Amino acid sequence: MVRTFCILGLATLFGVTLGTQPAADRAGSTQTLGSIERFQPGLDRLVPAAARIEKLAEGFEWTEGPVWMSSGKYLLFSDIPRNVIVKWQEGAGTSEFLKKSGYTGGAARGGEPGSNGLALDRQGRLVMCQHGDRQIARVEADGSRTVLVSKYKGKRFNSPNDLVFNSRGDLYFTDPPYGLEKLNDDPGKELKFNGVYRLSADGTLTLLTSELTFPNGIGLSPDERTLYVANSDPKKAIWMAYDIAPDGTLGKSRVFFDATPRVGSGKGLPDGLKLDARGNLFATGPGGVWVFSPAGVPLGLLNTGEATANCGWGDDGSTLYITADAYLCRVRTTTRGLVFK
Repeated sequence: MVRTFCILGLATLFGVTLGTQPAADRAGSTQTLGSIERFQPGLDRLVPAAARIEKLAEGFEWTEGPVWMSSGKYLLFSDIPRNVIVKWQEGAGTSEFLKKSGYTGGAARGGEPGSNGLALDRQGRLVMCQHGDRQIARVEADGSRTVLVSKYKGKRFNSPNDLVFNSRGDLYFTDPPYGLEKLNDDPGKELKFNGVYRLSADGTLTLLTSELTFPNGIGLSPDERTLYVANSDPKKAIWMAYDIAPDGTLGKSRVFFDATPRVGSGKGLPDGLKLDARGNLFATGPGGVWVFSPAGVPLGLLNTGEATANCGWGDDGSTLYITADAYLCRVRTTTRGLVFK
């Protein structure tokens, strides 16, 4: 989760004329947002020419962490400042799903209190990054919560931000300071670094790297051999790719894409991300959702015109839901999300 506020034309940065689609859908009543910009023909195989960024709901403070609940055919997402998880369902609109989703204390606190990234474990249970409580917790069938992890070597996390499970049940997650009122300078910050971790299925916690200044969105390649991590630092706005060793730790690393020259080209920084079944990366960053090939080639941009925090697959796996500041949006694609492959 990160907010920035500036917008310019991406066409100027790339030095090309980009194909765009209108912000208003004149052919029907569907409300749309922003435009879809195509940098390479490869985007046409993933996002059809007729696709639009559909606006589904609005009026939130800062949306994050969309996750599709296949069992009930609805979407959940976080509204972080309001400390609530919202439910959206086709035809029914939005409703409160879980109050005090990230901070369960009674005392007033600064910073961002609510839940951030959301995911489902192998049993389909909701797992959430809790900014205010500075931990990762699971929601049980009876509504109770089980804390999965809250400390590293006896020190409280900063504010777990985003998370992803592998097929064995290991949980990879990031821990930047966005939930703390003064970020890295907050007196309550107990860890000197902002880390990326793995919580193995047997409960073992491992620090994978502390080299990123603001680790944020996180995702796994289809073969689970590569871990992708966004760094939401305007001075080093990059997506990293790490080889995953057989024991689950990280090996060689490389910069997957450096968006630092694009900072200020649109609202936002590298933030939440998801992969499709073909290994293409859909990653929120300056302007909206960037679409990259597995080789790191930018294919296009789902330009919401808003600071865009995260995205997630839903429906039959071909719909990309997008959380963009005060909005919930979606784009119909011709690919399928990794978890739906």
